[in-house]
Amino acid sequence: MGAAYFYHLTRQPLEATLPLLLGKALGAGWRVVVRGQAEDRMDWLDAKLWLGHEDGFLPHGRAGRAHEGDQPILLSTSDALPNAAACVMCIDGADITPTQVNALERTCILFDGHDDQAVQTARNQWKILSDAGCAAQYWSEESGRWEKKAES
Repeated sequence: MGAAYFYHLTRQPLEATLPLLLGKALGAGWRVVVRGQAEDRMDWLDAKLWLGHEDGFLPHGRAGRAHEGDQPILLSTSDALPNAAACVMCIDGADITPTQVNALERTCILFDGHDDQAVQTARNQWKILSDAGCAAQYWSEESGRWEKKAES
């Protein structure tokens, strides 16, 4: 049974935090789907990930393109897991159901703490998932380092 980890981004932007989490997921031996809502945002993220990060290149691809099933990290706007992902990282308010959370090793929900709508969406997701019995953790970087602030 999986768990949902909520990451409240207040100090570092998505493009700085996501590569760190992706690196940890790959280190755990998991394939990952990064789930968003808009193709243009996935294009932007694809470009950012191709630039790499301080720990090295993150191998990834786009859903719906050649070899999607072989990708360790797949950027997608759908609910499908063509790369047999064990972890889904939801960005920009992308939806995930309790059934999906429970079928995965880990679900990460990253949201911008400076965007009131994103915060409200994450609160709604927390309520839906925790009310359905999913294990959930809330992580904040407000102090300058990641700290677990709540758990259900």
